[in-house]
Amino acid sequence: RWSLTADLVGEGRSPTERGHATALALLERHGVVTREAVLAEGLAGGFAGIYAVLRVMEESGRVRRGYFVEGLGAAQFAMPGAVDRLRAERDADSEAGPRVHLLGAADPAQPYGATLPWPRDGEDGERLPLQRVPGAYVVLVDGAAALYVERGGKGLLTLPAFADPEIATPALAALPRLVQAGGPMRELRLERVDRVPPAESSLAERLRELGFRPSYRSWLLRPEAGAPARGR
Repeated sequence: RWSLTADLVGEGRSPTERGHATALALLERHGVVTREAVLAEGLAGGFAGIYAVLRVMEESGRVRRGYFVEGLGAAQFAMPGAVDRLRAERDADSEAGPRVHLLGAADPAQPYGATLPWPRDGEDGERLPLQRVPGAYVVLVDGAAALYVERGGKGLLTLPAFADPEIATPALAALPRLVQAGGPMRELRLERVDRVPPAESSLAERLRELGFRPSYRSWLLRPEAGAPARGR
């Protein structure tokens, strides 16, 4: 159903009210709002347009300002609850094992290519073909980008953090989530791994252990036998 909302949220709202609503949305979406995060959103007026609202919210005690994320600008704002969660993550027991997240490349929770720069490969800083596009996925291990699945699942790229065996193993183990029940794909057909055919890749044996099988011009991964298939 459709209805006109101009009287509720349109022309009847002042610029201050609009700015406040936008600031709240950014805080809830990103947890920590930085200049880079705002620029990635493509908001009209950029960071300068929302900074004044965030500063007033800080002065009133509604948000906190600090240097929460290393390597980004000093103008960082967050809700008190988000700061507490960051501290809890920092102080968490490392024996709990690595935290592995499989996220869409364009997901706001996936910071690379927006708030953080994409990792580079090689000593010369060669730029990898990484993009924040729908249909591509990134595996993060303890916050480090380890694997990039190209749009459509045709290619797999290992990122610099993957060189650490303690990151590589859990990162690879996350790939089957793409095709398991509730996952975003029915099957994963890899035509290349680090720009070479899967059979020629150094990961060939490990991919076999995950369930990949040679198919026509690709290596195929499907849900395990007996597992419920993903619905449309």
